Amino acid sequence: MEQAQEYLRIFTDFAATYGLKLIGAIIVLIIGLWIIKVVMKNLKKVMEKRKMDESLKPFLLSMTSILLKILLFISVLTMVGVQMTSFIAILAAASLAIGMALSGTLQNFAGGVMILIFRPFRVGDFIDAQGYMGVVKEIQIFITILTTPDNKTVIIPNGGLSNGSLVNYSTQPNRRIGWTFGIAYGDDFDKAKTMILDMMKEDKRILSDPEPFVALGEMADSSVNITARAWVKGEDYWGVYFDMNEKFYKNADKNGLSIPFPQMDVHLDK
Repeated sequence: MEQAQEYLRIFTDFAATYGLKLIGAIIVLIIGLWIIKVVMKNLKKVMEKRKMDESLKPFLLSMTSILLKILLFISVLTMVGVQMTSFIAILAAASLAIGMALSGTLQNFAGGVMILIFRPFRVGDFIDAQGYMGVVKEIQIFITILTTPDNKTVIIPNGGLSNGSLVNYSTQPNRRIGWTFGIAYGDDFDKAKTMILDMMKEDKRILSDPEPFVALGEMADSSVNITARAWVKGEDYWGVYFDMNEKFYKNADKNGLSIPFPQMDVHLDK
């Protein structure tokens, strides 16, 4: 009986000392999270109203949300009675251990900062990096999200993006297209060259400056390969590329040209 009374007394003392603080801390935590949610919503509206760069918005929103929540949790712990000096010492030790364990994640964070500072690409750019090609949809703190031409979502860590090679197809307004057209040995090369140049002049998407280029590129095993190059606007690249292939295939026969295929001569020794 005396032991039960002792436990009751300890519980009562604890409740009297920490009960109100704990309830107050929980209320502050709930209200604080709600306020942070409202602040983030309004901050997003302000960014959209000021037409801030799409590359920066997700990063700034994520960083602001994390910092506000850290400050809120520290305030709540202080209300409960946690000694912040000891807490900071423990937090520093834990941060060191976590930092060593999450070195890759920290590298991705640093990569995200570098990407947003030096801007090798922006949201909406078409890039080729880390073995993937696609349109940049979002740049976050740790990752960058791409959408591939066949509508797949690719998530790439920022560490590799900031340290590895990257091709940005959206930086320059114009791009050069290259073709290799094969004709058979014995076909009229001059006629083939004239046909290709005429096809290029007929396509208004192909720029006249720089001028299209057509030349004999290679005398291969089974064909005479003609190299053709032309400049177009970036958005017309694939349309012009496929259209020229189709036109060459359809016009070759009309101009007396043969489209070769691999051949092998076999000589039998009697």
